[in-house]
Amino acid sequence: MRKTRRNAAAAAHPERHVITLVVHLPITKLDALDAIAFAADGAIEGAGTAFPRVPLGPSAWAEVELPRFGEPPPFAIDVWSSASLADAVDHAERLRAALERLGWRVRISAL
Repeated sequence: MRKTRRNAAAAAHPERHVITLVVHLPITKLDALDAIAFAADGAIEGAGTAFPRVPLGPSAWAEVELPRFGEPPPFAIDVWSSASLADAVDHAERLRAALERLGWRVRISAL
């Protein structure tokens, strides 16, 4: 398994649950975060930092993980929840539906 920030975070914080949305779209991280914020009717927290995210609810948020330099899409949207796996799934499903309304093709892939 390729070592990613998501894998490291999941191992370091077992109380966090993650569901990954996969998108085949050439896009920058900032543009992806802007689209997620728009779809979720929210705002980007930590813009300009190493770990920006978009809150999706009181215990859930989305982060974007782009392919490394030179790798083609897809990119991952990690939907995290500190409440439960069911909460992460619920927020991931809602975000997927909202992004699809914007014309994105999104599939859900568990960790």
